Amino acid sequence: MKAVVMAGGFGTRIAPLTHSMPKPMLPVLNRPMMEHIIMQLKDVGIREFVVLLYFKPEIIKGHFGDGSKFGIKIDYVLPDDDYGTAGAVKKAEALLAGEPFIIASGDLVTDFDFKKIVAFHESKQSKITITLTSVADPLQFGVVIADKKGQIKRFLEKPGWGEVFSDTINTGIYILEPEILSYIPENTNYDFSKDLFPKLMNEGITLWGCAIEGYWRDVGNPVSYREAMEDIMAKRVALPMNGKRVKIGEGVAFVGEGSDLPKGVAVEGIALIGDRVKVAKDAVLRNVIVGNDCAIGAKSLLENCTLWNGVKIGEGNKIKNSVFCNNVAIGNKTSFNFGAIVAEECEIGNSVHVEKDVIVWPNKAVEDGAIVSGNIIWGDKYKKVLFEGGQVKGRTNIELSCEMATKLASAFASTLPVNSRVYMSRDYHRASRMLKRAFMSGLMSGGVTMMNAHFVPSAVLRHALSKHKDVIAGVHFRQSESQNQQTEILFYDEAGLPISTNTEKNCERIFFRENFRRVANDELGYIYEAGSMTSEYLAEFSGTIDQEAIKSQKPKIAVDLLFGNTAVVYPAAVNNLGLDNIMLDAYFDDRKLSRLSTYVESARFNVSQIVKNLKMTAGFLIYPHGQKLEIFTNDGKILEGHEALLILLQLLNATAAHGEKTKVYLPVYAPDVLDSKLPNLTITRGKMHNLSTETLKGYDVIATLECEFAFTNFGLSFDAMYSSVKIVELLSKSNTKLSDLLVNNGRYHFAHQQIPCDISMKGVMMRKFSEEAMGKEVSFADGVKIMTEGGFIVMIPDQYEEAIHLYIQAKNEDLGNKLLTEYAAKIAIWKQGEKA
Repeated sequence: MKAVVMAGGFGTRIAPLTHSMPKPMLPVLNRPMMEHIIMQLKDVGIREFVVLLYFKPEIIKGHFGDGSKFGIKIDYVLPDDDYGTAGAVKKAEALLAGEPFIIASGDLVTDFDFKKIVAFHESKQSKITITLTSVADPLQFGVVIADKKGQIKRFLEKPGWGEVFSDTINTGIYILEPEILSYIPENTNYDFSKDLFPKLMNEGITLWGCAIEGYWRDVGNPVSYREAMEDIMAKRVALPMNGKRVKIGEGVAFVGEGSDLPKGVAVEGIALIGDRVKVAKDAVLRNVIVGNDCAIGAKSLLENCTLWNGVKIGEGNKIKNSVFCNNVAIGNKTSFNFGAIVAEECEIGNSVHVEKDVIVWPNKAVEDGAIVSGNIIWGDKYKKVLFEGGQVKGRTNIELSCEMATKLASAFASTLPVNSRVYMSRDYHRASRMLKRAFMSGLMSGGVTMMNAHFVPSAVLRHALSKHKDVIAGVHFRQSESQNQQTEILFYDEAGLPISTNTEKNCERIFFRENFRRVANDELGYIYEAGSMTSEYLAEFSGTIDQEAIKSQKPKIAVDLLFGNTAVVYPAAVNNLGLDNIMLDAYFDDRKLSRLSTYVESARFNVSQIVKNLKMTAGFLIYPHGQKLEIFTNDGKILEGHEALLILLQLLNATAAHGEKTKVYLPVYAPDVLDSKLPNLTITRGKMHNLSTETLKGYDVIATLECEFAFTNFGLSFDAMYSSVKIVELLSKSNTKLSDLLVNNGRYHFAHQQIPCDISMKGVMMRKFSEEAMGKEVSFADGVKIMTEGGFIVMIPDQYEEAIHLYIQAKNEDLGNKLLTEYAAKIAIWKQGEKA
């Protein structure tokens, strides 16, 4: 058997550790990470290796050479382009003919027993074997379900939390028979998980999954690297340590050649000391890894630290949970109580105090006596990702500073063509104005032109995007409705939908590497006014509403605009239609906008009383950003989300064009109690995130349980302003009342419960729930949905928060509460079982 080692990645997510070296060369116990993998495979009896290169190949070749010094033979393959994981292996086909081969990444930390994986492959006479293991956070990996024999039944590459059905993941360690290479096309970007595995399953080739226990970590970011080092020193993973073993007090040191640990040095736990290291008297080393040519001063305490080569640490320092890259110099009497990751060639002066766990990028200098309270690159805290569902959010002037906004804009501009046009808008809060202006500079520097809409609701911006094909993106700045110190920046594509995850990742990669496009002086972007945006919105608003139906019934509505930007659009929209209305809180107040939650309850009470006492048709709360809606019946009752959804379905059914069916798209957990009574609707249920423009165009209405509705004759995005008037139109055309429709919803019980769940437990919970679903009618369209008698229960992990969601539909409240209690108890037991 031969081995293929994947060593071509850029290591973008783990920057700045990869500033000057490829990720497989990051030191683990003073040896490159990839060296550990190669030696583990050598222990299985493999002597012939093929190493796939791409990024900084000369560094890997310089260390390993032809492999002879390691007792192996290495051939290198350097593709001329990025061909994906499987496409890159195809480039090595000539070197792999005639015998099976094992594939492993060069950037893993693992102590898997590779002999067991090989034995499994041989026992199953497998054409392809995928190594599986269980992890706490499965989002970045391919989630897998296999039967008890190991045959893989389902496979999903890098899911969102709503798609997670297990915590069992694809580790990226495979064994392939050579004939499998014939299924991979030549000179094509082709991925194992996305392309090859589905193709093999479709052609009836069994994929076997070898579930194996042990330590496995994809070292994806700087914090993960540090945690891996801590796990090694805590003996959670078994890797060999070089050096002479010396017992010092209660601890053990592994000491390299030419290193000096004089009497008086204290070792607690384990200390791995490289070559030519000088440690002064009275230093304390507590679970540390020290590279070559380092020096540690007297009376310095190092705890859970990793030092690369050439690190110099002065006297009297107190350093915990830190990683120092090559040639970092630390002065005297510094304090790193909360940890740090300091990239290469940095100088930290004397008496520096690091208040938080920070990341310092390469070639930075910190003056004597400085207090470091944030990363020395951007923001206040390190994040794995910038984006959450097409938006970036953070505390104003802290995580989201002007510097941060400018860099983010530069990164976003770098994903767009030079001379492209972007709409920009905001709410009227001064924090939004400040950050928007900083953002504009970054876009201009990348050669992107702004179409400035000033302050309008995001719904208006999104509508304009869907109509003007010469503008390819939009950015909107607003204050959070729930966090009064937080600003949100929303990014939209040319259809007015949140940008795709691929665009997010591309932008993040550019941002973290600071690989911004800087155009020449004569290519800088312009700023133009987007003056017609609101008038175009109002014109199409009126043109797509049946005004005759409204005039015939003379409906009346009460609406609270909650101090939002909608005040510049919505009153004009309803007045243009001749719709009788009472408008509340339709003015600007940035103090109230920042503390919206304190005004919502009083707004609900006011609308309810006005509608009820004045016998109005309906009432609405329209939240400041024009997307979220709350609905009140004619007798003043506020509708819950599931009630409003079923009423909308009744209205659509009653007003559908003769002989045609209205197509509606709903979340998987939407109640289905009326489906059999809605002959004029075609209802599809599925996931609600990352829906493509083409998918959405196939429906007439998209709706959620949060009263977010999109009527696609007007636009693909959720629009509370348009939806409120559309509901009034449908009521007028059907000549009915909201209160009567609520009664028509019938008897059923629907409940939603959000349960706190650590991110490390989400995958476990989904696996347990999937196992619970075995033998039952089940759907994996979004989360896991188990059908019950007269209803269902759905478990979906929250995409961003540390929580999971349970949605239940039952015949009555007693059955619903029983079902909810039963599964909440099971979740508690599953959590305890895993912790034990």
